[in-house]
Amino acid sequence: MTPIDYDLLNRQLAALLDTRDWLTNSAQTSAFIQQSLEQLNWVGFYLQRQPEILTLGPFQGKPACNPIPFNKGVCGAAARSCTTQRVDDVHAVADHIACDAASQSELVVPIVQDGWLWGVLDIDSPQLARFSAQDQAGIEALVDTFIRQTDLPRP
Repeated sequence: MTPIDYDLLNRQLAALLDTRDWLTNSAQTSAFIQQSLEQLNWVGFYLQRQPEILTLGPFQGKPACNPIPFNKGVCGAAARSCTTQRVDDVHAVADHIACDAASQSELVVPIVQDGWLWGVLDIDSPQLARFSAQDQAGIEALVDTFIRQTDLPRP
């Protein structure tokens, strides 16, 4: 895999997000990550629109599971704990929700503003152990840029 310059990607994303609209920015962010990184099969947002439930938002990839309760899967764990979940082998996670059987690894970053969980960014790969610590830090920085440049509505 080609080395990834996350600083450059962050500057590119910041320039791309030229509106404060959450829908536009989440759609643009999903497409940007899908096009910028190798070995991904799904990139998208799940939003907290009601307590303890994630609802599908803008994404790139095959049709997705919806809704996802906080007590299920990698996305639920990220939402419940408000911490990034990096999973090398999703099949080793007992309550993994298999939306696409091709997915082997997953990175889920919570989107938290002022102590409130807006949703999560979910990224799946068909490659085992696709996401490194560098990838996690880089994607978390992209999420920070998304948060800073987006008006995130509360339900």
